[in-house]
Amino acid sequence: MQIIKHAKHEELSALLKRPVQDFAQIEKSVQDILNTVKLQGDKALINFAKKFDKAALTSVRVSDKEIKAAAKQVDKKLKAAIQVAYNNIKKFHAAQVVKPSKIETTKGVVCWRENRAIQNVGLYIPGGSAPLFSTVLMLAIPAGIAGCKRIVLCSPPNAEGNIHPDILYAAQLCGVTEIYKAGGAQAIAALAYGTESIAKVDKIFGPGNQYVTVAKQLVQKDGTAIDMPAGPSEVLVVADENAVPEFIAADLLSQAEHGPDSQVVLVTYKEKIIEPVLLQLHKQLNELPRLQIAAEALKNSKIFLVKNKQEAVSIINEYAPEHLIVSVKDEAYFIKNVVNAGSVFLGNYTPESAGDYASGTNHTLPTNGYAKVYGGVSLDSFVKKVTYQKISAKGIKTLGPVIETMAEAEQLIAHKNAVSVRLKK
Repeated sequence: MQIIKHAKHEELSALLKRPVQDFAQIEKSVQDILNTVKLQGDKALINFAKKFDKAALTSVRVSDKEIKAAAKQVDKKLKAAIQVAYNNIKKFHAAQVVKPSKIETTKGVVCWRENRAIQNVGLYIPGGSAPLFSTVLMLAIPAGIAGCKRIVLCSPPNAEGNIHPDILYAAQLCGVTEIYKAGGAQAIAALAYGTESIAKVDKIFGPGNQYVTVAKQLVQKDGTAIDMPAGPSEVLVVADENAVPEFIAADLLSQAEHGPDSQVVLVTYKEKIIEPVLLQLHKQLNELPRLQIAAEALKNSKIFLVKNKQEAVSIINEYAPEHLIVSVKDEAYFIKNVVNAGSVFLGNYTPESAGDYASGTNHTLPTNGYAKVYGGVSLDSFVKKVTYQKISAKGIKTLGPVIETMAEAEQLIAHKNAVSVRLKK
């Protein structure tokens, strides 16, 4: 990791840049895949499964028999763990349901807002080097609570033509039964445009590799909504002498192992903790199965030594991390002053992996600085907020002249007349 001491404010923007992602090179390949699925439908999905996943498929739909069989393959201990996570995630997201509140803005004028579920949603679940069954929980649970009419799940098959049983088990637990064997950009195309087997959806959720990321961006241009712009995973840890170097190193590596293009950052105003953290990084890195991946990510990662907590907050808000771990004595200061972060983890005993799996918060979060303008996936991601209003005869008498005056000033006389004809009655 690169150590940067007392950087000048004007240098921060350049120093905090993420590893460069050149999507231009793969955009043509992705567009070709999207076009092929548009034209060939299921045939394209079957051909791509053979090409990319080495799977010989005759159908892309996962049968009920396969879903039931998957449950028997999942370890009992893992089933119990998934159930705990399911309960916590459901409890946290169910609490986000808001009851409509009617407001009388003027006597006889009542306005309110109600949630309406997005009817058709598609969930993309990666299943390559790491089958992300936890993402099934993070997406399917709030979709179910929101009342989405149709929840579709796509995940790549293995060489035997099967989706990982842990993914199928989590889907079944969440009530998702419309599941398809499709991965990569071709799955995004199927969800966005539809095939003979897969009816198109209105919004696509879920992480993926750079091909999936580009595919989501391209289909968004064609009118299919996506959850948020996504990129490689990242974490920023802010620490003082209250922090435990062993914990810091573990948290940094937990994100570094996601992929070689991931980035981890440590910010501290206590120089004495840097060396112990580096020692722990070296020790723990060598014990990881994904050592090469994490080591590559650390090459793009940085340690910032700053003068005080004010400068630390400045770096955090400029970087806008996906995950922020606050391991300092005065955590209240950071709670109050940090405005740009996807999800925040407070104290020495709150690892980022708790949010990834089982504490209850959602792990689908904005990356690449998008935490400045996006929040993570929540119940709100699966609903539209529709406004309502009802005006009585007394209300239109009161508010009508105001509307007439404003409409006439904008020279929209039909707007004015829509009020005037009512006032005459």
